[in-house]
Amino acid sequence: MNLKKTVYPYIPNSEPQVQKEMLKEIGANSINELFSDIPEKLLLHKKMNLPKPFLSEYELKRHIESILSKNLTCKENISFLGAGCWQHYVPAVVDEVIHRSEFLTAYAGEPYEDHGRFQAGFEYASMMGDMLEMNVVSIPTYDWSQAASTSLRMSYRITGRDEVIVSKTINPNRLLVIKNYCNPNVNVVMLDFDPNSGLVDMNDLEKKISNKTAGVYVENPSYLGSIESNGAKLSEIIHKAGALFLVGVDPSSLGVLTPPINYGADIVCGDLQPLGIHMNYGGGVAGFIATRDEKEFVSEYPSRLFGIAPTENSEWGFGDVMWERTSFANRESSKEFVGTAAALWGIAAGVYLAVMGPEGMQELGKGIIQRSLYAQKEIAKIKGVKVPVLQSSNYCEFVVDFNNSGKTIKEINKTLLKKGIFGGKDLSKDFPQFGQSALYCVTEIHSKEDIDRLVFALKEVF
Repeated sequence: MNLKKTVYPYIPNSEPQVQKEMLKEIGANSINELFSDIPEKLLLHKKMNLPKPFLSEYELKRHIESILSKNLTCKENISFLGAGCWQHYVPAVVDEVIHRSEFLTAYAGEPYEDHGRFQAGFEYASMMGDMLEMNVVSIPTYDWSQAASTSLRMSYRITGRDEVIVSKTINPNRLLVIKNYCNPNVNVVMLDFDPNSGLVDMNDLEKKISNKTAGVYVENPSYLGSIESNGAKLSEIIHKAGALFLVGVDPSSLGVLTPPINYGADIVCGDLQPLGIHMNYGGGVAGFIATRDEKEFVSEYPSRLFGIAPTENSEWGFGDVMWERTSFANRESSKEFVGTAAALWGIAAGVYLAVMGPEGMQELGKGIIQRSLYAQKEIAKIKGVKVPVLQSSNYCEFVVDFNNSGKTIKEINKTLLKKGIFGGKDLSKDFPQFGQSALYCVTEIHSKEDIDRLVFALKEVF
């Protein structure tokens, strides 16, 4: 293994003389000695095919900007693409607060060096709890996928059963994470859905649920946008079998849809991204988990929970609840490891909820539903296009059938892109039963003119 003597301005101690002094201090003759325990067959004995390094900050910055300039963003284009990350409006005050240095740089400090982060986390959890009508809400996890996976693992630990049932209308990428989390000691069983409505197949649930089932996970609205109207019936079947009812939810819908606890959910999870978080490539997501304030649930959270208590000076103090259950306190035998999470996004969501208030969230939900209905009505007028495909109420997203258009989704989206429009998510691979269909997303950012422009562009495609 030949390590080239190159000085990199962004890598500490890469200067040869500094490395020589460090090696002398630890009694090693070369850097290669530090890797002597690695088997010879695993070592690379040739120069890596890497581009020449940029040795100045300006050169590096210019190079990266030239790459980023090739991106097509939602600022220059209209996006009807959702499927797990949605374009919502982010009030300026959200960015203003989370970019304050005491929040942006606060990582994992204790109270004596904390600058209001514990209180901000508590306020976020309180407002989420009000909206969900649940008493306990976690500090953000990485994303919805981790939140759902952790929720299912919690059901496994609470019930002592080793099987979970997951609806097939789940986000395919989320399902992969769930299977990874549950492997090897929790079996994942897939639950069919009605192809006409997109709702859970009740008969299939009754066939598959048993005394092995720890929990049943359903998303409402589903990945396909359908609003699950049989929540109470689902809860009855699940609880009758002694299992837990887990619901994944888009929190932006809770201004108009019933909180899952009201139709029997035991654990609720989802993503905070719709609540004041910009779309980012891989970073603008943060999961949440919520339950009732019962010890059997609280003790199974692997993530931090912030609570409030009076101090000796008759002031309010904010801090961790049941710290001993976390991997921070007990790494060797903790229920699940929790590392760097997305706490900053919890503060963003808290600011967003504080600004919106109950009436604002209701207006948001109504606006999304109204725009979505208008889009479906206008798209349905296009010859060869069918919408809605699923005969159920929907929120934010809906399936559009292009099978009779003579075009593939790939071809349609390529043409739309030339017109400055991001088309819907191609479902032909993940949901082949729908053929050439796409998942379209409409939120509060879409104006009537935006939707009319989409419809006009689609007419031109055919």
